[in-house]
Amino acid sequence: MKIAFFGGIYNNYLALEAAIEDANQRGAERMYCLGDLGAFGPYPDRVFPLLRDHQIECVQGNYDNSIGNDLKDCQCGYTDPRDNRFAQISYNYTYANTSIQNRQWMRALPSEIRFEVDGVRFLLCHGSPRKTNEFLWESTTSTHFLERVFNDAQADVVLGTHSGIHWQRTLNDNRMFANVGVLGRPENDGKKNVWYAMIDTGGAGEVGTIRPASAVQLEFIPLLYDHERLAAEMRSENLPDEFAETILEGWWTTCLEVLPGKERRYGRY
Repeated sequence: MKIAFFGGIYNNYLALEAAIEDANQRGAERMYCLGDLGAFGPYPDRVFPLLRDHQIECVQGNYDNSIGNDLKDCQCGYTDPRDNRFAQISYNYTYANTSIQNRQWMRALPSEIRFEVDGVRFLLCHGSPRKTNEFLWESTTSTHFLERVFNDAQADVVLGTHSGIHWQRTLNDNRMFANVGVLGRPENDGKKNVWYAMIDTGGAGEVGTIRPASAVQLEFIPLLYDHERLAAEMRSENLPDEFAETILEGWWTTCLEVLPGKERRYGRY
């Protein structure tokens, strides 16, 4: 089975439309979203019809939990005053422009999704199986830590998002963790594309017969979309110029505090 996995959408309905079309062309039989439907971009309510019409199951991210439960902030966990200021602008805009019906829908989303395909056990989460808003970065997440995560998770493949930069690691026993990337904004690399992940389970498995994660093929897919239109719509909604600059230039301008040293050195700021 071919399965597509989308990370944080951040209100970027244009990238979501493009990802759905691209995944369908690649033969996706299922699609999942790993949470953070809102933030950053314009017109939050344009995301939800796409998810529902294409039967995309969603994990609840920290943003979705906050919006759904009428909280005061995004539970992003920043401590830098500048990052908190931009995060609050983004949150206030998203909350004010998300319908009550869609807030209620987000409130009911599960914190994780589990399923088995071709004998491979999947666990989908937002940040980590331990905590919704936990940042797992390639440079700072140890293999020993992931081993403990998998022992608790009882899964062969664990997929998350949250940090906004895709990466993958396979353990010695062939269990696999991957951050699928996000659709909402580029990866702080000076490029305009965003990323999602596609997994091919390879078939031949039987329910109840556990197969290693090495039986699946994971592909990270770069995705182009109408980023200039998105930036123009951001500006028409009076969102910060810093947000539009990220979309147009491919460099993060906000929420940089959370980046570890190695990941931050790749960026402009």
